[in-house]
Amino acid sequence: MSLVEINFDGIVGPSHNYAGLSLGNIASASHKGDPSYPRAAALQGVAKMRSNMARGLAQGFFLPVPRPNAQLLGDLAANPDTDRALLAAAWSASSMWTANAATVSPAPDTADGRCHLSAANLVTMVHRAQEWPDTKRQLDIAFANTDHFAVHGAVPPSFGDEGAANHMRFCEGHGSAGVEVFVYGKQGGKFPARQHEQASRAIARRHGLDPEACVFIEQNPEAIAAGAFHNDVVSVANERVLFTHERAFADQAGAYDAIRAAFPALEVVEVPESAVSLAEAIRTYLFNAQLLTLPSCEMALVVPTECRDSEPVWRWCEQMMASNGPIREVIPVDVRQSMANGGGPACLRLRVVADPATVDPRYLLSEAKADRIEAVIAETWPEQIDPSDIGNETLAKQVIEAREALLGVLALDELL
Repeated sequence: MSLVEINFDGIVGPSHNYAGLSLGNIASASHKGDPSYPRAAALQGVAKMRSNMARGLAQGFFLPVPRPNAQLLGDLAANPDTDRALLAAAWSASSMWTANAATVSPAPDTADGRCHLSAANLVTMVHRAQEWPDTKRQLDIAFANTDHFAVHGAVPPSFGDEGAANHMRFCEGHGSAGVEVFVYGKQGGKFPARQHEQASRAIARRHGLDPEACVFIEQNPEAIAAGAFHNDVVSVANERVLFTHERAFADQAGAYDAIRAAFPALEVVEVPESAVSLAEAIRTYLFNAQLLTLPSCEMALVVPTECRDSEPVWRWCEQMMASNGPIREVIPVDVRQSMANGGGPACLRLRVVADPATVDPRYLLSEAKADRIEAVIAETWPEQIDPSDIGNETLAKQVIEAREALLGVLALDELL
């Protein structure tokens, strides 16, 4: 097999809106009630995927899940006229952030030599907890080849699991055996810690990982309180490199030591608080970036354009590129619609190390397929959604039909 890293980006759904549902997500809360632009949001996401493909990288995608979710409203006996937050939850397009879709352990790391994927339960937030059954339906289709993949359901909901957003992997190359790092939070702070240690440990066991190649690290409670609701808001890893803020972990030096004990080749690129404050790192999503190995074997960091617009962040990026370190290129991309709801380039993708030939080809992107996706979005996605539009029957019909049109052109009618 030819194992490569495939980034599966979530296509932004036609119900994309700013309801401010995510406690602890400062960007989401600060844009609550703003008009959203689903068409622009989805096209921005496709443009990011095209940009990575143009650099010779394998690219996949996941489809929006069904919205509005009438079953959720029925199960909660919600009154659409008075329970506006529950109504908004049933309309949420948050499945676009596929970093929360699942935790992925590539085949070289697992006991049975298959790539294991566990759908995340996302139980902390009601608008996200509804996602995993529909997410698993897509995982079951995309990774149906059981000789190469094992797809698991969610960890029981007593333990919160937020997927790959709190998981990192270190390796000499994507196709070689690696060390998997699980980052969890502890309860009791200003905002809920969404990833529970026991959920991470359960996933490591069910994936058949070598205990000597697993590291469990506590996220810095100060980072969670500052708005880093997932680890990928303050650190990102790729192959040998950990790109991280100085205040990412509860015990920063201890975290480095623990990773290095399992993976001696670790290279740390740490951004000090004195150069980029924790608040500015979270505001610009410097670490919610795609750290990628290009075909040239050099690493590039795909960041939101908000990083280029920030003087301290961009100054650090320029200094980093000039330092001849492992990260040689920084690529700004416009995902402002996603950013305003609290999700940067890393939130929008799930990394899966696999042979593309073993994946259902309907989930792999090409230029021709990107053209078809963009055409459907341009024709059917709502241009704008205002908060008062949530619950509107005409809009609901448009949202449903837009998703169905996309499924049709991608021959994925089994998701109807």
